[in-house]
Amino acid sequence: MSKFGLIGRNIDYSFSKSFFSEKFERENLAHSYENFDIPSIENFPDIISETNNLQGINVTIPYKQSVIPFLDSLDETAEKIGAVNVIKVLDDKKLRGYNTDYFGFQKSLSHFLPLKNRKALILGKGGASKAIAYALDNLGFDFQYVSRRDDGCLNYNQLDRETVENHLLIVNCTPLGTFPNIMDCPDIPYQFVTPDHLLFDLIYNPTETKFLKRGRLKGARTSNGKDMLILQAEKAWEIWKS
Repeated sequence: MSKFGLIGRNIDYSFSKSFFSEKFERENLAHSYENFDIPSIENFPDIISETNNLQGINVTIPYKQSVIPFLDSLDETAEKIGAVNVIKVLDDKKLRGYNTDYFGFQKSLSHFLPLKNRKALILGKGGASKAIAYALDNLGFDFQYVSRRDDGCLNYNQLDRETVENHLLIVNCTPLGTFPNIMDCPDIPYQFVTPDHLLFDLIYNPTETKFLKRGRLKGARTSNGKDMLILQAEKAWEIWKS
């Protein structure tokens, strides 16, 4: 039996396990999928050495960047993005990293285009945000990162009316609002959100985060990360079975 799995931290809520387990059962595939909830990326080699017949791994928060030094090679796109969410175990047992997050986001975003301008704010600077930036660049967007850290990005307290009104796509790449902390949301000035805006949240649990709800109440279109997750998972399966 071939095995697949997900590495991350605090991943009981995982979409991936239910998606792939149901897929394997529905398609009568003799595969299994399990969560590898690890406290540190330093535990990653143990998973590889101790799991027989491991064929593929998904990667989620907070290891999309820190897993890279443990891999033997990167797909060209993953190398450009600088983050990995899919690992394929090759025939020689070497590990190759890929990124399908950008594909899922790019395809799901395309259903909402065009916007009145192609300017975006990316909330957060973690591994997921790098895939979003890559997709936005592919789609011809100008974008700015917004971060709490002093790392050359916009700070949340710099988000004034002009900045918000001029960036009609706002993408939440932070974990703020994820179940069970559903009352949390990024600290942006929602009063400046308009019906011309699209608020996109990578979070899928809950279905409508506080970030999305506050945008909807201002007339903005909204999208959670469910479609993106399905698309990136299907792309991961193509990689594993190729």
